[in-house]
Amino acid sequence: MPKKRHQKQYSKPQSTAPASLSSSTAASRHNSHNDDQQQNRSVNELLADLRRAGLRDGGSSQIRPAEAFVQPTVPPAIRQILQLPETPAPPPRRPVRVDATGRRLPPGPAPPRSWVSRPAGSGLYSDPRTLIEFGGAQNYAQRPLPGMILPAKGSLMDLVLKGFARTWDWQVEYCRYILYELPTRVRGALLAYIGLYSEKGLTLQDMRAILLPPPPVVYEDDEDSHYEQERHGEFLPPGVVNDDFSCLDLSWSLGRSLKIRELSDFLYPPQAAAVVSTADPKDSWDAPDDEPTLEPSIPAALLPNLTHLSLALDPEHAHNVSWRHLLSFATHMPNLTHLSLAFWPEPSLTPNAKLATMLTAQGQVVQYGATGPYSHSLDNDWTEAIMVLNRLSKSLYRLEHLDLTGCGLWASALWSKSGHDMVDWVGAWGKVERIVMYAGYKLGEEAGSSERARYEMVTENARRVERHVRGRRAEKGMGKRGIVVETDEEGKE
Repeated sequence: MPKKRHQKQYSKPQSTAPASLSSSTAASRHNSHNDDQQQNRSVNELLADLRRAGLRDGGSSQIRPAEAFVQPTVPPAIRQILQLPETPAPPPRRPVRVDATGRRLPPGPAPPRSWVSRPAGSGLYSDPRTLIEFGGAQNYAQRPLPGMILPAKGSLMDLVLKGFARTWDWQVEYCRYILYELPTRVRGALLAYIGLYSEKGLTLQDMRAILLPPPPVVYEDDEDSHYEQERHGEFLPPGVVNDDFSCLDLSWSLGRSLKIRELSDFLYPPQAAAVVSTADPKDSWDAPDDEPTLEPSIPAALLPNLTHLSLALDPEHAHNVSWRHLLSFATHMPNLTHLSLAFWPEPSLTPNAKLATMLTAQGQVVQYGATGPYSHSLDNDWTEAIMVLNRLSKSLYRLEHLDLTGCGLWASALWSKSGHDMVDWVGAWGKVERIVMYAGYKLGEEAGSSERARYEMVTENARRVERHVRGRRAEKGMGKRGIVVETDEEGKE
């Protein structure tokens, strides 16, 4: 077959290059030649060019960074002889950012205000804000104890802790190995929020997860298990980590999910017997072993520096607490200065025996308990309440702040006298400077006359307590040590 012939579609290119291409080629050759010359120049020549450029731009205020490093520093006399320009001053240093207390802040932009905002006033706690809503008293604003550091309402920390407390059942499993290493103020606030916003309240297991080191993780592999055991030993003991833990807020948990007896055993463990061998040296290896002796060891308190404690109750669970257990618990806290007993029932060691009677050997029917159904209303007998409060005052002799919100119905025990016994506001509780005696609820618009009279009686009882304490201290020459009683009359919101 004949071969197919293809005709060329393009003509032969020009033998001479275009003018634009020739000019760009020449420029590239010139630039490459200059680059070769610059590369062949020595370091001294480059420095000399930089010095000459600096002399030419000596009058300009803008100095390039490279010139600041190559300009030499010479004595002033030689600079005048050589007619060298003045060496520019170094740029000013950035001012050091400090906070309100003078502490140096970390580098970087300032955090948002909501992250670091603290309540106004003393910087420790804010003005009265709603923390607890007690049953029917939906408008009552619970006031935290002075000195308790709680996040401001609506801040980022407040929102995070609320969400953390509402999902606590999941968080305690997922974050169990980091809760113990949180800052003290965060752990204290977390305990308070769990009691307020958790469905079941704060339990003893929750306190163990926050105040005690986590248990070691046990894997099936022996090597990993040994590694976790060693890692568990790296945690500091609770007495060291909780050394600055001074505020404990258990509001709304006591009587609902927490008992005073188990709380006392947890914070102040009972004395454990230490094994001590006091046997004499043996004369022979075959001699029988002597039994070691047991000596009681001093228990280590979990919170050795606890000074602020809130045991505020939910009125619906007030019948689940015992003054007898509180008196036993108070013996371990002589350093307590701030205490909240909001919504506690009237002081009594046998509250369930108010209607009980017993038959004596002579056949007489007598009252079983110290307080009967008509002891307060008809007889005005507060003997048992005065006795309980006196025992409490002897244990808490450093108390300065006492919160008795919702306790206005038994406030008569604070000034009543039974024989020669009465609450000692001069000796044991002579340091008390402030008593909080709010009614614990707000009157509605449709409140009747009886409800209003009861509300006014609570306010009047608070004023009578203030007059009584001031009079007692004035009689003993302690008039300068005054007292302030807060009540709804001056603290309406």
